[in-house]
Amino acid sequence: MPMRIDDKKIAVEELQDVANKAVSAVAADYHGTSVAELTQLRAEARASAVHLKVIRNTLAKRALSETKFSCFEDLLVGPTMLAFSLEDPTSAAKLVNNFTKVNKNFQVKGLSLGDSSLELSKLSAIANMPSRDEALAQLAGMLNAPMNKFCLLYTSPSPRDQRGSR
Repeated sequence: MPMRIDDKKIAVEELQDVANKAVSAVAADYHGTSVAELTQLRAEARASAVHLKVIRNTLAKRALSETKFSCFEDLLVGPTMLAFSLEDPTSAAKLVNNFTKVNKNFQVKGLSLGDSSLELSKLSAIANMPSRDEALAQLAGMLNAPMNKFCLLYTSPSPRDQRGSR
């Protein structure tokens, strides 16, 4: 059933709102992917704060033209799924990268962080980056390590203390 003009306007506005809130985005060709696999992908996307959208290419071009993801305009050919990271910049890349490992029919068309398009070879590098929380935990661990070693040095018994206690 064809969409009415009012429905098209609403779809364009919704996609434009999501794109304006998003930190990064991935465009992918989902042709040949089964409905069950796409349903699983959508469930994983909801769990990781990624907004997935399948929309007509002409409507997507119109919605993305005035956003930072206007670089996707040339990629909107054929069946295209857009994945927008709403919180963590790496979450859409991680989701799509993991899905392409399982499903060979799912092909990534483009990747964008901010307002610039990146090479597809960067997808796995971005997907393997730690999330914000993981990076903060690593930083806290690195900052805490010298103090822990210092405390262990002065709280552990010395070899002299162990000889005298026999």
